[in-house]
Amino acid sequence: MATPFWYNAALAIVKPLYQWKIKKRALNTEAYQQECLERFGPFQPVKNKNTMWFHCVSVGETNAAQPLIEYYLKQGHPVLVTNTTKTGQARSKALFEKAAFENLFQAVFLPADQKSLIADFYQKYQPKLLILVETELWPNLMDQASEFNVPCILVNARLSEKSAKGYGKVPSLTRPMLRGLNQLLAQDQATLTRFIQLGANAASSQVVGSIKFDIHAPEQFIQQAKQLQQDWALASRQMITLASTHAPEEQKLLAALKPYLEQHPELLCIVAPRHPERFDEVFAESQKLELRTQRRSLGQAIQSDTQVYLADSMGELWLWLALSHACFVGGSLNEPGGGHNILEPIALHVPTVLGKNYFNFQTIVDEFVAVNAVEVVQDAEQAAQVLAALIGDLPRAQALNAEAQRIMQKNTGSLAKHIAVIDQYL
Repeated sequence: MATPFWYNAALAIVKPLYQWKIKKRALNTEAYQQECLERFGPFQPVKNKNTMWFHCVSVGETNAAQPLIEYYLKQGHPVLVTNTTKTGQARSKALFEKAAFENLFQAVFLPADQKSLIADFYQKYQPKLLILVETELWPNLMDQASEFNVPCILVNARLSEKSAKGYGKVPSLTRPMLRGLNQLLAQDQATLTRFIQLGANAASSQVVGSIKFDIHAPEQFIQQAKQLQQDWALASRQMITLASTHAPEEQKLLAALKPYLEQHPELLCIVAPRHPERFDEVFAESQKLELRTQRRSLGQAIQSDTQVYLADSMGELWLWLALSHACFVGGSLNEPGGGHNILEPIALHVPTVLGKNYFNFQTIVDEFVAVNAVEVVQDAEQAAQVLAALIGDLPRAQALNAEAQRIMQKNTGSLAKHIAVIDQYL
């Protein structure tokens, strides 16, 4: 079923604004031109045709799909990954652009959802299967999947009550999209119910859990962390990572941590902001607080007197988590928030703290909260207090981690269920 005229007209109207936004955030003219080439055609040269095409919006979805993508690359399947955000693409490349997968893997931006562009993309890349990760549904993307006879599967699907209400407001777009799915694999029953109420076919929809629990840190980052511990003499340091933070979390958390950093010279705070365009802003906040700060982007090492290390690089979060003794997961103290994935630090056995606004990961986090496997805090002052306590109280940190590992082990197995369904289409 073709997409409505009003949707395509609206896209044509907002296209110049979209191009302006890309230009505004581009680092230079070359980066702008490259991004426009990928988003508006004529696209990048094709590395492989008949690929498994995974579409992951940003970092979170790329991380969620990691075990699935890795599995199929190891099986020798060519994989195309599209992302919507720059941070998502950087994470894709950091995870999969390595020697072992060099000839099998390609990462590009998803084109703007204009019918002609999407049709050209299908024509050029000729994927054999489209796998959408979590909730990323685009009308023309899915309409053209049907036109080109490409099976379409929504994996690790999640849908909050708020998002369901949003989709419910445009049934003329939502219902055909959901009817166009060959399979819908939901993380939990609440998600499945919401999708079916919006029009998904119950016969081809099922709950298989979250692949996120099958996550593991790539070996390259664990080895790199061991090397940095030696090179930078970090054996005596106690490291807290503030991961995937948003404004104004960095300023508030660093201000709250400052007394601890001053009293304990062995303490070090690594800050990894979520969005690269905010790196300079976060550095300025740290300078205002008169904290001795080094920057990854300048190739600076952690010195013996470094208090804050700004991880202003892309695709390296696993590295900083592998060095950590405690972690705060951001996007959860600000308003409205929503939070980010707590399973990455937990996969590395790092005691984990997050703010109260974690509705994007409600089901997952609630399971950990129920057995005291993570610490949820109300504000930055409490976050600093709890992080410092976890660093200083080894039995408390070990107890938290032990419960977290139990939850992880209990929930593994979703990956195998996803693979069993996807394999039917290969």
